Order: sequence, then C-alpha cells, then structure tokens
Amino acid sequence: GFSEEEIASAMNTIEFRLREFNTGSYPKGLSFMLGAMSKWIYDREPTDALKFEEPLAELKTMIAESGSEVFTKFLTEYLVENNHRVTIELAPSKTLEQEELKGEEDRLTAIKDSMTDEQLDEVIQKTNDLKALQASEDAPEDRATIPSLELSDLKREVTEYPNEVIENESDSGVTVVRHELASTSGIAYVKFMVDTAGIEYDDLALLPLLTRIMTETGAGEYSDVELSQRIGTHTGGVAASLLKTTLAPDGVSSRDIFEGTNMLSKLVISGKATGDKTNELFSIFKLILTEANLDSKKKVIEMLKETKTRLESSIQGSGHSYANTRMKSRYSINGFLDEKMGGITYLNSISTILKDAEEDWDSLLARLEKMRATILETTSCRNGMILDITGDKAVMDTMKPSVDEFLNSLPGDAQGEKLQDFYNTEHPWVTKARDEMTEAAPLKDEGFVVPTQVSYVGKGGLLYEEGETVPGSTAVVSRYLRTGYLWDHVRVIGGAYGGFCTFNPNGGDGLFTFLSYRDPNLDKTLDVYDSTADALLAAAEELENNPDALATAIIGAVGDLDGALSPDQKGSKAFNRWLVRQTPEERQQFRDEILNTKASDFKDFAIRLKNLKKPSVAVVSSKAAFEAAAEAGKVMDVQQIV
Repeated sequence: GFSEEEIASAMNTIEFRLREFNTGSYPKGLSFMLGAMSKWIYDREPTDALKFEEPLAELKTMIAESGSEVFTKFLTEYLVENNHRVTIELAPSKTLEQEELKGEEDRLTAIKDSMTDEQLDEVIQKTNDLKALQASEDAPEDRATIPSLELSDLKREVTEYPNEVIENESDSGVTVVRHELASTSGIAYVKFMVDTAGIEYDDLALLPLLTRIMTETGAGEYSDVELSQRIGTHTGGVAASLLKTTLAPDGVSSRDIFEGTNMLSKLVISGKATGDKTNELFSIFKLILTEANLDSKKKVIEMLKETKTRLESSIQGSGHSYANTRMKSRYSINGFLDEKMGGITYLNSISTILKDAEEDWDSLLARLEKMRATILETTSCRNGMILDITGDKAVMDTMKPSVDEFLNSLPGDAQGEKLQDFYNTEHPWVTKARDEMTEAAPLKDEGFVVPTQVSYVGKGGLLYEEGETVPGSTAVVSRYLRTGYLWDHVRVIGGAYGGFCTFNPNGGDGLFTFLSYRDPNLDKTLDVYDSTADALLAAAEELENNPDALATAIIGAVGDLDGALSPDQKGSKAFNRWLVRQTPEERQQFRDEILNTKASDFKDFAIRLKNLKKPSVAVVSSKAAFEAAAEAGKVMDVQQIV
C-alpha cells in the first residue's frame, strides 16, 4: 500500500494544480477546449471534464474510509491482473538510417516501375498544381471573411505591473521585490536568488547539476523521497534553476547594442504556496539552499546518466533550439555561456563530469561543496540575495511574518561587504569566456550529425552592431517574416514542420537567426534564407500600396506584446523589467514605434538583412543530408555528436 504521507503529498499536488489551473504561456481557452473534448468525443457532457470538485470530494471520502486501498485495488485490477499487454523489444542499429532510406527508395522505384506513362504524367501535373496552390496568395474576398481588429481598436499605452522594491529590508541585507496584484487566488509565487559570480569559471558546467541536486537528493534529515513528499504536501512545487542576463551599463538604453560583458548571474529557488503555507515554503527554501545532500554518489551518477540521455534525445528532437544556441555562442559572451551550460558543448562536459563521478567522486564532491560555500560566503552573500514575491493583498499580509522570519534566518552577515556593481563592471566569468570563445565557438558553418531523417537548419548574423539602437518596427518585420515568407517557403512549400526567425530588440546583441524544425530539406532551406531579403524588399513595395496588410502586421506584433498573462507571469515580467532597469518611458517608446511602423521600415530591415554581418550556419541533421548538401555547394565543418 501507500503511506498516509505519500497520499497526502500526491493529493495536495493534484488539488493545487486543479485549483490554480496555471497553463503558463499555453492559451487557457485552448486548454478548456481540449479538456472538454476528452469527454465530448465519447458523447458525454463536454463540461464534465472541467468539473473537478465532485470527483475530488468523492476520492477524498474514499481515502478517508479505506486509506490506500482505493489505489491498490486500482493497480491490481488494471495492471497486475490485466492480461491485455504487449512487450516491445528495441534493438539499436548504427545502419538504421541507411536501411530506411534504401527501403524507401526501393518502394518508390517499385511503385514508379508499375505505373504507366499516363499515370506518371498525372502525378507530375498534380504535384505542379499543388506547388502553385501553395505559392498562391489567398484572395482578398476570402481574407475579408475572417473577423479582424483595426489599429484604432488597439490600446496605445503599455500595461504596467506593480513593483515595490525595498533594499536591505528589515536590516537583513536582502533586497525584497513585491508585486501586489488584484487577485492571485490566495497563492504566493516566490523566487529567492543568491549570486553565483564568485563560482570559478572552470566549475560552470557543474551549476546545472548543483540545481538538480538541491531538490532531488534530499536535504538535512530528509531523504530524497521524504523531501519530495514534504514539498508536495505543503506547496504547489519547488524548483531550482539558473538566471543569467546581460545588463546595460549606465547611460545605455535597453534597445542599444552594447558589448555585453556586464552580466548578472543568480541561482534561483522558486516555489508557490497558499498564503498560510508560506512558512513551510520558506523553510524548504532554506533547507535545500544550505543542507542539500551533495554527498550522494549513486544518485548523482544516475542523474548524470539521465541528463546525458535526455540531452542526446533532445538534440535529435529539438535540434533547432541547439542550433540556435550554437549560433548565439559565436556572437556574445552571454550566448557562449548558454552553450557551455546547456548546448551541444554541454554534452561533452556531462560525459567528463560523469567519468569524474564514477572514478574520482571525492574530487567532484569537493568541487560541489566549494561551489555551495562560495555562494553562501558569509561576508558578502546577503548583498547578492533577492526575494521576489507575487501575490494579492491578503496573501502579502498573511505571509509578512514568514518573510521577516526567513530573512533573519538566512546565512551570511547582514552588514557584510557589497558585491561589485554588475551594471557597470565586467562580470568575473567574462575574461576566460572571451579567451575560450575563439577556439570553442569559431565563426564558421558547422554541422552536427545525429540519427535522424530530418534537418534542423539554422543561419544567423548581426543585423545591428555595437553602438546602434534597435527600432520597435523590427518586432513587426521579424514577425511578418516568421508568419509569412518563412512559413510559406520553409513549411508550406518546403514541407518542414516549422520555419521561423528570431530577433530580440532588447537583447543587446543585434543577432538575427533563421531556423527550421523537422525539415526534409537542408541546402534548399539555406537558399530560402538567402532569398529572404529580396522577398522582403518586394513585400515593402506591396505594403506601400496596401495599408490593410501593413495594419495586420502591426496588429500581430502588438498581439505578441499583449498576450494574456497568469499572475506569476505578470510578477516575472515586472521583476525582469526592474532587473534590467528598463523604464516605463522606454517601454512606451517601443510600443509607439511598433504602432507607427511604416512600409519603409520593412525596406530598411531588408537592406540590413541583405548585408547581414558575420553570417554563419549551424545545422543538426544526418550524415546523408550533409553529404547531399556538400554536393550542392553547402559545405560545413561536420562532426558526429550522437
């Protein structure tokens, strides 16, 4: 059976999730629709799937009457005594790709050989008709049937979210940032941050491992299972992660392109709980920060093996993301550090760390212990701590005593030394990262071979250079490319699952990248990228005479700005704005520039795209695809990674 603690933890986790119904960036309405469909397709009432109070109460009653028997009966009937099962055996093969390609070629050849000339001509004609249809524009009268907004319908003011910042709250040495919203359904969303700049550069690859250890190996008197149960019983979840962002120095706007050597790096413990449970939440925060069980060799080795397997699988399934990270690593320190701690480079690091864990555990443990001691260094750690809280007024009032108790209990000297001014001085990791970038992330076209039948094709370069300011119109143009030209030519015509581009007007690096997802093409997709500037120039001319199309592009960009946010997302947005010192005036100027975008801005963007500085390519694909691309003149430095 199951213990009372296990049941209580699981039930609280499920009930918390149901009552909060936090879908993140996923549209809540779509979640409701899909939930309703799960019953509707079986001729049951659509709303039955959305009503949880009655079945939840029923389950609680059953547990109160029979304990874990309700679960053991379920397991016995549907798993143990269920004879409807299948056993699948998977055998790895290094020649699987070649075998599948050969099989496909043989099948197609046999089909073709069995067809008459008339049948072949019919297939060719239908293919040409399909391509013509894919390349054609929808008729104006067809587009007019779709309801749409007008520019006059849009709100011209930026939506602001509350920020209350208190430095050295209650003489604790800790900065507390609060976002009091109208309603958070009685839930407090909390993030606690400690600075990591003091960690040695050579240990950066261990930071992701340290964050996992904090919640997965137990802490203090709690085993890993007991810690998980405590988190589940009293909170809506606790996690540890890393935050790293570039900072604009004094006198530099958030949309200026700057060197990017000023950064902030934090270890973040985040969690959520109802207002009356925040004392437990803070207790868990402190427990995993100061007493996480680092000396858990067996568990750590399991985690490293799992990380390595997941990373290999993720590169094969989400190669576009890794290609993008790889490209970014060539252009900025921040991008290079992302690659080092989570990109393709990290795969090699994980293998090395795993070898150290298996063969020299004591040395690896000493490094982990030193890292924790560094971020909790008594004389300065308080100055780098930030507590970020999102909640409604009732929650804020209820948790105030817990906040005071937590701040006073933290390690470190409240009157200790101040850390460096990260906004105006170079981050300690920058010097070594800059030296390593030249060899580890050279500016060249690279291909990464994995077992796959599709490609993830990336190309990038600098659209803006240091000292320039990025206009808000770039948000409109890049979205126009993403949902128009690239969608049509990479996805619809090219057959990829996705074709898009990325450009962050507030990124500080001026980098523009093209990406494709599960793409049957490689060299042809690069040709599409290279033709983008000319297509955009032609589009700019059309937009001069088509104000409705221009308005549609602007409305789409504003929609990206004004998407519905959950309470925790509102708090995060407000916190990030404060952290990077972005002013309300800068945000309003950005929005005004979007709303005032003109066709000439599309032309200016196209000219910059045509003269993209320092272009380079990163592709995740198969060996056969790279060989075919080389024959087509797209030669890359190819290496096998999985």
